[in-house]
Amino acid sequence: MAQCVQSVQELIPDSFVPCVAALCSDEAERLTRLNHLSFAELLKPFSRLTSEVHMRDPNNQLHVIKNLKIAVSNIITQPPQPGAIRKLLNDVVSGSQPAEGLVANVITAGDYDLNISATTPWFESYRESFLQSMPASDHEFLNHYLACMLVASSSEAEPVEQFSKLSQEQHRIQHNSDYSYPKWFIPNTLKYYVLLHDVSAGDEQRAESIYEEMKQKYGTQGCYLLKINSRTSNRASDEQIPDPWSQYLQKNSIQNQESYEDGPCTITSNKNSDSNLLSLDGLDNEVKVDGLPNSFRAHPLQLDTSSDPSNSIDGPDHVKSASSLHETKKANTGIIHGACLTLTDHDRIRQFIQEFTFRGLLPHIEKTIRQLNDQLISRKGLSRSLFSATKKWFSGSKVPEKSINELKNTSGLLYPPEAPELQIRKMADLCFLVQHYDLAYSCYHTAKKDFLNDQAMLYAAGALEMAAVSAFLQPGAPRPYPAHYMDTAIQTYRDICKNMVLAERCVLLSAEILKSQSKYSEAAALLIRLTSEDSDLRSALLLEQAAHCFINMKSPMVRKYAFHMILAGHRFSKAGQKKHALRCYCQAMQVYKGKGWSLAEDHINFTIGRQSYTLRQLDNAVSAFRHILINESKQSAAQQGAFLREYLYVYKNVSQLSPDGPLPQLPLPYINSSATRVFFGHDRRPADGEKQAATHISLDQEYDSESSQQWRELEEQVVAVVNRGVIPSNFHPTQYCLNSYSDNSRFPLAVVEEPITVEVAFRNPLKVPLLLTDLSLLWKFQPKDFSGKDNEEVKELVTSEPEMIGTEVISEFLLNSEESKVARLKLFPHHVGELHILGVVYNLGTIQGSMAVDGIGALPGCHTGKHFFSMSVRGRQDLEIQGPRLNNTKEEKTSIKYGPDRRLDPIITEEMPLLEVFFIHFPTGLLCGEIRKAYVEFVNVSKCPLTGLKVVSKRPEFFTFGGNTAVLTPLSPSASENCSAYKTVVTDSTSVCTALISSASSVDFGIGIGSQPEVIPVPLPDTVLLPGASVQLPMWLRGPDEEGVHEINFLFYYESVKKQPKIRHRILRHTAVICTSRSLNVRATVCRSNSLEDEEGRGGNMLVFVDVENTNTSEAGVKEFHIVQVSSSSKHWKLQKSVNLSENKDAKLASREKGKFCFKAIRCKEKEVATQSSEKYTFADIIFGNEQIVSSASPCADFFYRSLSSELKTPQAQPSGHTEKQSAEDAVRLIQKCSEVDLNIVVLWKAYVVEDSKQLILEGQHHVILRTIGKEAFSYPQKQEPPEMELLKFSRPENTSVSSRPSVEQLSNLIKTSLHYPESFNHPFHQKSLCLVPVTLLLSNCSKADVDVIVDLRHKTTSPEALEVHGSFTWLGQTQYKLQLKSQEIHSVYNLGTPRVFAKLSDQVTVFEASQQNSMPALIIINNGYGFGKKSEKRKYEGF
Repeated sequence: MAQCVQSVQELIPDSFVPCVAALCSDEAERLTRLNHLSFAELLKPFSRLTSEVHMRDPNNQLHVIKNLKIAVSNIITQPPQPGAIRKLLNDVVSGSQPAEGLVANVITAGDYDLNISATTPWFESYRESFLQSMPASDHEFLNHYLACMLVASSSEAEPVEQFSKLSQEQHRIQHNSDYSYPKWFIPNTLKYYVLLHDVSAGDEQRAESIYEEMKQKYGTQGCYLLKINSRTSNRASDEQIPDPWSQYLQKNSIQNQESYEDGPCTITSNKNSDSNLLSLDGLDNEVKVDGLPNSFRAHPLQLDTSSDPSNSIDGPDHVKSASSLHETKKANTGIIHGACLTLTDHDRIRQFIQEFTFRGLLPHIEKTIRQLNDQLISRKGLSRSLFSATKKWFSGSKVPEKSINELKNTSGLLYPPEAPELQIRKMADLCFLVQHYDLAYSCYHTAKKDFLNDQAMLYAAGALEMAAVSAFLQPGAPRPYPAHYMDTAIQTYRDICKNMVLAERCVLLSAEILKSQSKYSEAAALLIRLTSEDSDLRSALLLEQAAHCFINMKSPMVRKYAFHMILAGHRFSKAGQKKHALRCYCQAMQVYKGKGWSLAEDHINFTIGRQSYTLRQLDNAVSAFRHILINESKQSAAQQGAFLREYLYVYKNVSQLSPDGPLPQLPLPYINSSATRVFFGHDRRPADGEKQAATHISLDQEYDSESSQQWRELEEQVVAVVNRGVIPSNFHPTQYCLNSYSDNSRFPLAVVEEPITVEVAFRNPLKVPLLLTDLSLLWKFQPKDFSGKDNEEVKELVTSEPEMIGTEVISEFLLNSEESKVARLKLFPHHVGELHILGVVYNLGTIQGSMAVDGIGALPGCHTGKHFFSMSVRGRQDLEIQGPRLNNTKEEKTSIKYGPDRRLDPIITEEMPLLEVFFIHFPTGLLCGEIRKAYVEFVNVSKCPLTGLKVVSKRPEFFTFGGNTAVLTPLSPSASENCSAYKTVVTDSTSVCTALISSASSVDFGIGIGSQPEVIPVPLPDTVLLPGASVQLPMWLRGPDEEGVHEINFLFYYESVKKQPKIRHRILRHTAVICTSRSLNVRATVCRSNSLEDEEGRGGNMLVFVDVENTNTSEAGVKEFHIVQVSSSSKHWKLQKSVNLSENKDAKLASREKGKFCFKAIRCKEKEVATQSSEKYTFADIIFGNEQIVSSASPCADFFYRSLSSELKTPQAQPSGHTEKQSAEDAVRLIQKCSEVDLNIVVLWKAYVVEDSKQLILEGQHHVILRTIGKEAFSYPQKQEPPEMELLKFSRPENTSVSSRPSVEQLSNLIKTSLHYPESFNHPFHQKSLCLVPVTLLLSNCSKADVDVIVDLRHKTTSPEALEVHGSFTWLGQTQYKLQLKSQEIHSVYNLGTPRVFAKLSDQVTVFEASQQNSMPALIIINNGYGFGKKSEKRKYEGF
């Protein structure tokens, strides 16, 4: 149980005090009425004695009584009705609430820190009122009147006669059988005569004389002169006198539930003046004057006789609290009690009580106890002893005790008033009232045995109850508290006697006693036992006290405490005690909160919400309902719907109280603030026929960090080109879409008149749909002129300033059950300044009849877009985004700090140009290497002109806008065969298979050393695109060489003609997706020609072998490929003619077929050879058809140069700083150059495709870059084979330098050797057996330096193949030659065979062996010229 103000040792004596009746004359009542008090009320604050009192017990032992208190009350002849008592108790409890700043008891138990009210004053008030309002009963005498004060006034005509009348009236009430109420202790009641004297108005001498007369008649011990009203009431305001009455009167106790009459309680008086209605208990209308002739007032707790016909006090709580105590206080605030009394009068009243108790009451009690004791002794000696002897004779010496269940229901047994058993009980009660607990216990114990013997269960229960209390209160505690006595008494009262009031009294007393002994578990069990359906208020109070028992245990039982508080709250609610119910639920909530018991939490929150709403604590109600909705509810859909409707209803009422106040925060739906995305700009236009808008950026695209990095690099690349190779320090990549992955540390820039779209991620956690209406963004805008002037005016409200920021409103936004959905809300800035997006504002509602759990039930009006929602409330939710955690400095790493996230705080800047790009006839599928022509349309949709338009891509080889000059770029498909995308020229048949020469500079196509081939200027006319203007430009595309799906990113960069301080440039993105399928594979090799040509081409001939394979597997409907032209492009070489021309001019390749081509290449003439800096390339076209494709024009040259761009970008090797190594490295470089060639082959083709039963002709080109003689080159990228696993090799760092010795292949190309000999030779062997054949060895120096050569003929071959071939032939003549060849020089040595050639550069010491050259097989046919016939031999000479 909770802590109490009084200890149990103080509580019990205060609850059972001697009762004294007061009977006043009319005039005496009038005198006390001047103080707004009745006589009994006047005495109440002074009814406790201030000193100890002594009396003697029957054994003449002195007995000390401490803190004795008496209870004086007016005589009431009607017993209180149960309904009225219930109403009184209800009012007492509702009027006693936790005080502000009540001391809270913080209890820590395990994981719980509970804030619990330490005291329960409402329970103490209830208990006090309950014990005081108990009606007197016949089986006990504790609240029977022991004495009666007869009060008359000194101002009456005949006071002594008035006393006689009052005495007769008292005698009549006590002894007349018409009056069963009130109850009197003994027939000979003490009468005490009190003369009231009004000091301010009365005659003091007369009063004294009357008092003397009274003393003569009644004795000095039986009367008293009480002087009051020492001052007049109109002087009341002059001096502040304490008011000790208010605390007693406000308790609404049974003693002050009286209406006040002016008339005395006499037969002759029958007044019911207005003062009858002056009552301090709020029960004015229930006070009646009974119609009996004696005109006594009805009990103040009397209700209409028809309202409660039964007299049982434990009926249902049908009388609810009609008025609470604070209303009573309000009504009584103007009343001053004791206004005519001075402090001297207070002392006089106190002295009067002392005199009455000392001289009147205690002697009377002492005398009564002696008389009763004497009677009992005498009776015991006679009848009781005879009776007990008879019983012993017949039934043995000991009476076996029967259990309570065996006893018959004889609660109806009544003893006559003079029965000896009752006299024992009377004596016990008297001893108990004067705190003589030893004697009381022995008497109660004796009476208990007698009552049990007689099976008078009601009397027995009463004796057991008081015996237990007496045993507990005995000084020195000679015996333990007999709790089983109390248990038996409670069970008897409740089960046999059916008297819940007496059972409740037992429980209240026993629980306090057990609590004082720290037996909380037993006390809790006792309290819970008495909870029942008959009284909700009693059950609630007892359950609450049981809960306090659980929490006050040595090991607090927290969950039991919470559970019983919930039960108590429920019963309080049923009893109409809303505040107490709310308090109980809130206390229990501390235990259940956050422990995962979501259903219990929901129930408690729902109840708290309802009770708070009933008590008009609307904020608490909203908070409680909010908790139900924001937690992940496990309730059913129907229950959630009920919760939501309650919440909306309560919220609606709250918002109506302050309609102009700030918008409240709504709990639903959930908003994932960090997932908020902000997009700056217009929505993308949909595709219109063949016109396809640039993809740019949209909210529909998923974030990809890799892609984002690529776009950033592209933008940095183009910005660097614009700023002459340097990225400005203040450059930040353009961000059109901000999300949780983007860098949001800076204020984003938005452009005036361009929409800002905010995507808000909503989630409905409930199983019922939510309908948001009039959904829009909430913002704050500060207009600013960024040219320097500031306007500090802040515009807050959306509705008031639409000309500043336009706001889009979504009329209806439906979230189905447990659905996550995004809403895209737009703002239209019309002014420059700083915008802050604060959150969203909307009406929250639900749909009627939407109880379908699956979310697809019939929602009325869903299909029409008009939902019939029951109720909605307007509110807001803020978008608060937490920035990224900082982790740079040591301080940030050791603490938790977050950076800013400013994606919702854009700066609105001045107007900028806005570009839209459309692609016309843009393909989605191409063959590898296929050329296709499309068109690009550039539109300026803003009011500003734009300039500096550039496009940047990582794949510049995919597209071109043509060359710099109109001559190089065909404007539209010409009227040649098949509408080719190429520039074509019709040729005559004579030029077939010989090269047609043209030239072009790479600079004309934007390619050159040091340039950025990825950044391509868009050739706008006049370089400016005016507002509203559009330009269409041709764009050639070439399918990438690798098959598969390719994503190609274009980034268009443009600037405003007028420079802006905030935004320097803008970008537009486009991602083209191209699917390529296989077409041709081209591989080529180049080797030196050994044949002698005309003088012009000596030493400079090469053969080019080209293999073309059709790898297409007809997946694109390709029938066959035609090779229409092979072109070369080089600064130094050109194709001269086709070597292996067949009959068929057109080279056709069906699926999986291969074709081989051989071309002769020669060096360009000196006049055609361009300097390295001019970037002039010579193009040679060899045509296999009747049309020449001009390979030096767009788009053929564009794509050729794009394929070279990676080569042109490679930096030139820097010379080394070491002189020793340098010469060796230079020599190696010169030797390497001998085997290098820069010849590029372009193979142009057409493909015949059948599509939808139509034949289409596709065209394309493949490039092969030949760099090294004898090394095969490919048109498609080669897959790198993963190297086999090798063992690790450890080497010193100094050994890692590159070897300065050239490879064998490079050496074999230093000197070109060729043998020249006659194809047949006639020799007459019959004349001369030795045949001499002239053989010439031609040496060519292929390097740019002088070469020393040694030709050694003494070399003997050892290979078995060579031995077989040579036979008997040998070399004649000079066996070794030494010579020096100048740069590019040719020298002839005759009659050589199987030579070994050594060569060295003239200025080098090292000699390199340049032999092992495999020259072409030499075949000489020698004819014998003898006349008998021809003998022919073939000899093969091979040069090594």
